[in-house]
Amino acid sequence: MQKSIKVAVLGSTGYVGLELVYLLSLISKKENIIINFLGSENSVDEKINNFDQRIKKKLPRTKLNSEFAVNDSEILFLALPHKVSQEYVKKFIGKIKIIDLSADFRLDDEEIYNQNYDTQHSCPNLLNDFVYGLFEVNHKQISNAKNIAVPGCYPTSILIPLIPLLKENIIKNSNIIIDSKSGYSGAGKNFDKNNIFNPEYDLNFYNYNPYEHRHVCEIKQELEKFTSKEIEFSFNPHILPIFRGMMSSIYCDINNQYTLDQINSSLSKFYKDYKNIEIYSGDQRADFNCVQNTNKCIIKIFKHYSKSKITIVSLIDNLNKGAAGQAIQCMLGMQRN
Repeated sequence: MQKSIKVAVLGSTGYVGLELVYLLSLISKKENIIINFLGSENSVDEKINNFDQRIKKKLPRTKLNSEFAVNDSEILFLALPHKVSQEYVKKFIGKIKIIDLSADFRLDDEEIYNQNYDTQHSCPNLLNDFVYGLFEVNHKQISNAKNIAVPGCYPTSILIPLIPLLKENIIKNSNIIIDSKSGYSGAGKNFDKNNIFNPEYDLNFYNYNPYEHRHVCEIKQELEKFTSKEIEFSFNPHILPIFRGMMSSIYCDINNQYTLDQINSSLSKFYKDYKNIEIYSGDQRADFNCVQNTNKCIIKIFKHYSKSKITIVSLIDNLNKGAAGQAIQCMLGMQRN
């Protein structure tokens, strides 16, 4: 009989936390997962399906995050805001496997983290204890890792198509333009929905933090691990009036006159072992409905009117592949749809 996996989730009542609990409950029987503890910052003794009616399995009632005891579980998921995760990592590292969905341990450089998140990292000595959890790229390191930092949603949608093309020297390192659009769940539960659903107007749609977005340094850090040159790119993120889903449209210069077939072949070869990475071509339509509520990343390459450029469209579900689904991949050590 397959050995059980006992898990705890801190921050279980946020968007990402609820998605994580829902997915864990879905696969709990097949993977023999026991959800031992559901933590929250302020919701105590609540049924988790009061927050998300998709969760049908009977699970423990919520407790304060601070009540978590390490001896009851083998894996600790931290679905907490940045800065908050650090405090639990300091307390529990070395005692339990930690899968952190915050930004606290994604960056290699303490100073870049401090500048980017306008704070002082409280345990920079632990940054090297985490493996970056982009599963299809770092699966070997992840399989042996004691602690994993799950990538951000925007970086996931951008890194998956770009890393193979940079590694194979198909695209140039400069003049990369990234235009990304996310469902509002990517902004968290504190997001003011009146920004996009105002009854006096039509649905709204807008960009935010195009010059200072916190994911820029994460994208740059990971891309530069696959090229000897500095990466130069522009990043313009947007919020859509839909709940979930993410599309990154990426405009690149190519190094030679590669055909679409050659570029698609390179991507397919890189991700040949991962059925959740799908390379679309021809008349296949790549849209939000293709990825919502899945752990897929769908990539489609388009010709540009200039033969020296291509347009890449990359789609994920920001809550699933962009967060909770990827965290579960990292736990189980396999692809997950």
